[in-house]
Amino acid sequence: MSTITAILEPDADGTVHLPLPLDLRYSKVRVTATLEIASDRDERPSREAALAALRRLREMGTFKDITDPVAWQREIRKDRPLTGRD
Repeated sequence: MSTITAILEPDADGTVHLPLPLDLRYSKVRVTATLEIASDRDERPSREAALAALRRLREMGTFKDITDPVAWQREIRKDRPLTGRD
């Protein structure tokens, strides 16, 4: 069993997406959610908390398919025009 605590932003249709650890990605999972409004949207995580979150994402293999980060960023941003860029 894994415990994940996260503040998620809902998509326009009201759905939220929770990344799963690699060992849980290909099986059914039971999810228990507590929904509450995040108290302070402007609160930034500490540097240590941000680094720990990035370490967990790396351990889950989230970024393993990204060989060229610049090309990846261009590809995911194609749907959103950026000022001053073609």
